[in-house]
Amino acid sequence: MWKRLAKFVLNNRLFLLILLFAVTAVMAFFASKIKLSYEFSKAIPVDNPKYQDYLSFKSKFGDDGNVLVVGIQTDQFFELKTFEAFRQLNNELKKVPHVEDVLSVSNAVNLSKDIITQKLIANQVFANSIHTQEQMDSSRRVFYSLPFYKSLLYNPATNAYLMLVRINKDILNSKGRTKVINDIISPINHFSAATKVQTHISGLPLIRTEVADRIAREMKWFIIGSLVLSALILLFMFRSVKTSLLSLLVVIIGVVWSVALIQLFGYKITLLTALIPPLVVVIGIPNCIYFLNKYHSTYKKTGNKEQSLIDMVSKMGIVTLFCNITAAIGLAVFALTQSAILKEFGEVAGLSIMLIFVISFILLPGALSYMAVPEKKQLKYLEVKFFTNLLLRIERWVFNHKKFVYVFTIVIIIFSFLGILKLKTEGFIVDDLPKTDKIYTDLKFFEKNFHGVMPLEIIIDTKKRFGLAGARALPVLVKMDSLATYIKGQKEMNRPLSIAEGIKFVKQGFYGGDSSDYALPNSFDAAFVGDYLRPQKESDGKNNLSKLLTSFIDTARESTRMSINMADVGTEKLPIILAGIRKETNHLFDSSKYKITLTGSTITFLEGSTFIINGLKDSLLWAFLFITLCMLYLFKSVRILVCSLIPNIIPLIVTAGIMGWAGVRLKPSTVLIFSLALGIAIDVTIRFLVNYNQELPEHNFNIKKTVSETIKHTGLSILYTSLVLIAGFIIFCFSGFGGTQSLGWLTSITLFTATLTNLILLPVLLIDITKK
Repeated sequence: MWKRLAKFVLNNRLFLLILLFAVTAVMAFFASKIKLSYEFSKAIPVDNPKYQDYLSFKSKFGDDGNVLVVGIQTDQFFELKTFEAFRQLNNELKKVPHVEDVLSVSNAVNLSKDIITQKLIANQVFANSIHTQEQMDSSRRVFYSLPFYKSLLYNPATNAYLMLVRINKDILNSKGRTKVINDIISPINHFSAATKVQTHISGLPLIRTEVADRIAREMKWFIIGSLVLSALILLFMFRSVKTSLLSLLVVIIGVVWSVALIQLFGYKITLLTALIPPLVVVIGIPNCIYFLNKYHSTYKKTGNKEQSLIDMVSKMGIVTLFCNITAAIGLAVFALTQSAILKEFGEVAGLSIMLIFVISFILLPGALSYMAVPEKKQLKYLEVKFFTNLLLRIERWVFNHKKFVYVFTIVIIIFSFLGILKLKTEGFIVDDLPKTDKIYTDLKFFEKNFHGVMPLEIIIDTKKRFGLAGARALPVLVKMDSLATYIKGQKEMNRPLSIAEGIKFVKQGFYGGDSSDYALPNSFDAAFVGDYLRPQKESDGKNNLSKLLTSFIDTARESTRMSINMADVGTEKLPIILAGIRKETNHLFDSSKYKITLTGSTITFLEGSTFIINGLKDSLLWAFLFITLCMLYLFKSVRILVCSLIPNIIPLIVTAGIMGWAGVRLKPSTVLIFSLALGIAIDVTIRFLVNYNQELPEHNFNIKKTVSETIKHTGLSILYTSLVLIAGFIIFCFSGFGGTQSLGWLTSITLFTATLTNLILLPVLLIDITKK
């Protein structure tokens, strides 16, 4: 069958090559349309109840992740020069396109009662023109008498001050968000340079934009880096520019096809899908090495170019096919998980790996048939003394030190299991950024001074239309105030912003502005509350709480929200905090009268991380199942199956142990390591065992002789391909994301361990287990 396929490819080479390049041109068109993804919630299945709660919240109250925060810390804030510079920054940010509103100390308002109309009017705390420090000090005292702004816009204990910038949610979901963020950052940097006051910037708009932009930049550099590194290794190995360029052409076409597939599937570039093009390069190059190594070794023996090409395709076709199948399985199994972002990665990555086989199967024999025969210098790598001596030493270890191999393997496994006991499962929203990165350090500034900026929402549903209108809202407000007191007592969370705080502010203004009146109205103030909580008609004009009502109470006056900014506490601690809030709400709100929902970007991140981590377990089980079936089909022997799985399970155990000892946590960005490494490492096993099966009849089924010849003949290509794979994954160590760095060095360690187990332990097992 494979000989017929080889002859078909060679006889129809021109047509197949033209077809290949035509399809590549079409794929290049679709690849040019690719877009970046700015979503954090895609890790959750769309039918997940918590994701549905989040969508319901956004439909009622709008997006919770469109506020960017700017912070400074100085004891000279209320000096005239500094304050005016801060006010100017406020005004400049308002002028930035797509900025909807800016709230800061400089435009804070105070509420006072009009004696004639008995209505509240809003007055700026700080006049538009302040000429003396005495005026500034007077306004400052008024501002400090307004508890509403405490912890929301300033922290008196640390002299830290905030500016909240609300950005249009539609622009944040488009490629125009980068320009908006840069337009905001520019005047902030100008302010910092003019005043010598350090500024800190955070919030989901900034984090999402910066992460997405870095992903795009890294994807380009990873592709370039992996191509350059592969080119250098190929040049060192084959000593031929043409052969190296041909191999690079194979993977470049594979990269174009993989990016096009992302677009054709309707997906966007995420932190995971950005890894697919470099992975195609890393996995595609060994395909070329397998084929070219067989072509060169056969040509060296026979001197017949056509026969060498037929042998290359017929004998290496099945090996390379199954190597790609197992590698694709290691990636495609993520499509069977419940996480949307893992599904996308699994579908595209699995198909891309299979397509790289098709590309190499058509392009390599077709192009080589038009090229000149290999020169002697191009075949020298087949007899490199260093690798030849290394393989001879490995052979001696296999035959003369079997007991030591077993004992050393057991010791390593025990050491690894002790490390696994230390392995933790925990993720953070900015977990993958270096601790010295400005995004990370700025986030910690806000956590230290304002308890954080990560949004958490509590929805109180009264289950009645107009259940929050007029005096009927009083009991709800009292309960909300009690819940706010509990939340304020948690060190990881800031004081909640809610309609209750707005009503307190209104009452303070209504009764003359004394800070002692910053409290909820009592039963005697029912009529007063009614003026601000009854449904408004369009013709009534907007009162001072109209904006607050719009964003904190739904149009049916049935539900209200409590918005909390909290620290990025991680997936281990967050459930404990949420359980405490849930316990308090159950105590305060009767479930027969109220429905309490906890939601927001923080909740969706936690839920998404849980799905991704659980996806690791599912993907590993599916990978083992499918790879086991492939190995049974390929070798049709339970003994061979056992021999093949053991050398590939051990590297995974070693990797998990190293993660435990090194303190690398299981998190969304590191879950790829195990099934990815399993899918790639099993390639070495297939390569060894297929050659072993082919050599066995030639040596009268003498197992020891066959093992010896297999190590010599197959070991060289295994060493070269392992070198390329390890070097390819080391590229990821230069990433700016911690998870991607871990993926790089941990996968490299896994592949290095797998190379050793397949060249040393696998032959030992073959000798001892398959004695007949």
